[in-house]
Amino acid sequence: MATTDFHTHILPPRVSQEREKWIERDATFRELFADPRAKLASAEDLIAAMDHDGVDRSVAMGFGWTDIELARECNDYIAESAQAHPERLIGLASVNPNWGDDAVRELERCVRLGLRGVGELHPDTQGFDLGDTDTMRPILEAANEHGLVIVTHSSEPVGHLYQGKGRTTPGVLMRFIENARDYSNVKIVCAHWGGGLPFYALMPEVKEALENVWFDTAASPFLYEAGVSIAVSRIIGSERVLPGSDFPLIRFSRLRQHIEESGLKLTDFSECGPFWRSQ
Repeated sequence: MATTDFHTHILPPRVSQEREKWIERDATFRELFADPRAKLASAEDLIAAMDHDGVDRSVAMGFGWTDIELARECNDYIAESAQAHPERLIGLASVNPNWGDDAVRELERCVRLGLRGVGELHPDTQGFDLGDTDTMRPILEAANEHGLVIVTHSSEPVGHLYQGKGRTTPGVLMRFIENARDYSNVKIVCAHWGGGLPFYALMPEVKEALENVWFDTAASPFLYEAGVSIAVSRIIGSERVLPGSDFPLIRFSRLRQHIEESGLKLTDFSECGPFWRSQ
């Protein structure tokens, strides 16, 4: 069984070299990378880490950029990287629903380049309401037409604060999920264990609404004790959990250790099979 890291981030080297420029121009970049200690990684960095940690393939995404020029440059780079490493990388596109028609045009362009979804959305820094029907309809329609996955950042309503935490809490996610139920070809992934949303699946109506929703484990060691893997698996089923590291923030080897501390193994979780047909 192949090992997949569902949640990684890469940036063009030129963007990393122009860090101060994008701190000034892009709200998401500023929120995540104003601290000079924040890590940036290229596709080559990711491939090297995958080789070292025994990862067969990764889903590579940008962030929820606010500057469309930055988004296009990063989307091009992710597409080029996926084309250069077709057996190792699957790419997702960054768009901002606030761009309106431009967001749909950019997503359509990215589909032509071979990108397979949208992610990672950052509603707070991008300045849109994920649960607003009118805002999200154009993106959902385009994603439904092309059978795309949508990955969104998720925020815990309690617990410690951290850079980029935001306010995309389970209540916001549920409004988005309910609005997306009419789009059967769209698969939603709520990053970072959905900010705790799986725990609410003990409520029957929530469990029913999560039929087409998955959760990834990005940054899990920074957020939860290892037992989160067992708790969520018992509530919604391990097949709804996608192992993802949040590289370069965390290496996949650390995530694997965190999961195994719970008594589970990577093979107990989904291997992304429901998401993409072979190319």
